[in-house]
This record gives sequence, C-alpha cells and structure tokens, in this order.
Amino acid sequence: MDNARLFFFTYFRAEKHCVVLDIGSQDVNGTMRSVAPAYCRYIGVDFSAGAGVDVVLQDPYRLPFADGSVDAVVSSSCFEHVEFFWLMFMEVMRVLKPQGLFYLNAPTNGDYHRYPVDCWRFYPDAGSALVRWAQRNGFKPALLESFVAYQTRDIWNDFVAVFIQAESCATEYPGRMLDQLDRYMNGKRHGERGILMQQAASEDRALVRALSNELRHVDS
Repeated sequence: MDNARLFFFTYFRAEKHCVVLDIGSQDVNGTMRSVAPAYCRYIGVDFSAGAGVDVVLQDPYRLPFADGSVDAVVSSSCFEHVEFFWLMFMEVMRVLKPQGLFYLNAPTNGDYHRYPVDCWRFYPDAGSALVRWAQRNGFKPALLESFVAYQTRDIWNDFVAVFIQAESCATEYPGRMLDQLDRYMNGKRHGERGILMQQAASEDRALVRALSNELRHVDS
C-alpha cells in the first residue's frame, strides 16, 4: 500500500479526469482504491466477484476495454497468480493510452500462496524483459523505473515497476518514485545504465548471513 501511495503521489500531480484500471482488485488485505486520487474513475477487475470488484473478467486474458482508453493500469500482488502473465501484459499495453502508465507490484520472495494458483516471483530484470516482449509484439513501451523494496512489517519484498505505453511520451513524467526512497535494492531508471543499489543477496539471505556471523562470533 505504501508503494501504491507513492506511485500515485509521484505520477498524478495534476487534477484531471482519468481512468484507473486495477487488475486483481478484490479486497483481501486492503485495496489500492483507498490511496488513488479521488478525481480519477477507478475500475476494479478480477477473475471472480468480491469486494472491490467492479468487472468480473470472462476471459482472464482479455480486458473488456477499448484500445487506448485507459490512463493508468495498476496491479498489486496479482501477477504471481496469473499463469500467463505476459499475455495480460499485452492487454495492458493495448488498453493504455500512449502516455498511459502501468504500475506493477509483485513479490520477489515469500510463501507459497494459492489464489487459486501461485506461479511466479519477479526479479530485478523482469521489467526490462517485459518491455522487450512488448516490443516483439509491436508496442514501443519503456520501463520508467523499477526496484525491489525492503520488507515492511511482514516477510515480503515487493518488485515494483512503472511502465509507460509509448516511450516517446516518457518526458511527460519527470519525477520518479526512486527520487523519494532512501532504501531499496536493484533499481533501474529510464535513461540510465546499470543497477542502482545493486545487491545480490535477498534481504532474507542477508539477514541469515548476518545472524550466522553473529553466532560464529558468540561460539568463538
């Protein structure tokens, strides 16, 4: 929720009519609708009915919206449950306007949890790979930024990525979430090469390593 709030704060500064589409919107442990700008039309879609769901998808890989009709698509803790997430990514590209944004939040670690299946975890190069997949399918998107967030009150490290449907419109969004973060791992920023705050070990593994070193010191 903190990441979603920061996304809206960073990219939605001017009040104007906009349509925000939330993929996997069912309210299980909260909803991004609660932190979205009040002036936006917020539409929640999911594969089954429930709280926070405005549209139930008849086909999990077909969004019932016209080409280029949506200003932003958001999705949190959903793509790990989408068996063919790359197909859904193409649908996101299709419905977005050229200046439209896609905010993706998906776990890069964590427990096996089936809703109704649990298929994937996302690592730091996932965003760049999705851009290349879209390019192979005729789109010209860009990854504006991505990073792995540190844990907050639970076991999860989120992979967060922000895409724009047409790279030619990237200059419309000069700000980045990364500008406002002090701690993150393995970040990427549009127009810059290399990995920011590169860290090979996961937060869990780094913690285990530190505890092991501490125990060895105690034993000695």
